[in-house]
Amino acid sequence: MQHRPLGTTGPRVSALGLGCMGMSALYGEADRAESLATIHAALDAGITLLDTGDFYGMGHNELLIGEALRTAPAAARERALTSVKFGALRGPDGAWFGYDGRPAAVKNFAAYSLQRLGVDHIDVYRIARVDPDVPIEETVGAIAELVQAGYVRHIGLSEAGAETIRRAASAAPITDLQIEYSLLSRGIERQILPTCRELGIGITAYGVLSRGLIGGHMNRDTKFAANDFRQRGPRFQGENLQRNLDLADALRKVAEERGASVAQTAIAWVLSRGEDIVPLVGARSRGRLAEALGALEITLSPADVAAIEEAVPAGAAAGERYPAAQMVHLDSER
Repeated sequence: MQHRPLGTTGPRVSALGLGCMGMSALYGEADRAESLATIHAALDAGITLLDTGDFYGMGHNELLIGEALRTAPAAARERALTSVKFGALRGPDGAWFGYDGRPAAVKNFAAYSLQRLGVDHIDVYRIARVDPDVPIEETVGAIAELVQAGYVRHIGLSEAGAETIRRAASAAPITDLQIEYSLLSRGIERQILPTCRELGIGITAYGVLSRGLIGGHMNRDTKFAANDFRQRGPRFQGENLQRNLDLADALRKVAEERGASVAQTAIAWVLSRGEDIVPLVGARSRGRLAEALGALEITLSPADVAAIEEAVPAGAAAGERYPAAQMVHLDSER
């Protein structure tokens, strides 16, 4: 397994991380046994970074990871690093009520996560979305107190804009920013990525396959389950979906010419953007995990990168990343 530094203040982690959200929520039903087997396979393959959120399945995902860690070989368990997002407020029916970044709430969320995960510390802790009603310095300061107390190792951010990143970094060392970054979502390249590099903050990139749009396994006849949030995603609607799948088809031609799958090519492109970027792959099965791991065997030449970006030009995606009600919570988009 290749490794990369998670910013200048964080640990060295596997070059790919495993995003576990889909094992519990938002992508339709998941197979619990296969989810556990996939986490174990990831650990066996040398993946060390497991990413979750305390609101994924209202704690279900953390309990799942906790079980996977308990039943993993000791050596794999000791190498595993947990990256946890907190702060989302949800109802029993799955409704979203916003985010809570108050210092007392930060510590409350952490207490529950530690219990569900079955660990004595969280390796990287971050608020899922910046709380507009609480200065980021206060939220980060509360995490810093958890670091000082030994309950957290490193402080991260999620979907924060350049100004917020600077303010957070002035309050405490920031290890990484978790943010969507893919061939279809390149907005961070304008201000956010340069700011992170200036400050020595790494990037953990989620959505590297754009929720399956450029994963190579979706077509125009794909049907989503009633509890799959992509049903409401702007990029999966009507003409937007057709245009985005056209981009995936163009990427497929480039991938096939290089003997790789569409997903491997998309992941390899993110890997090629810099040693300070760690893609999170949201594999829910061992087969998809094995495919994603194949991206590590691909070395893209400048000509390869040019061909990929010609197939999927920057800004070519049709539709916003999230529905309007969720876009307003993205500090990164302001």
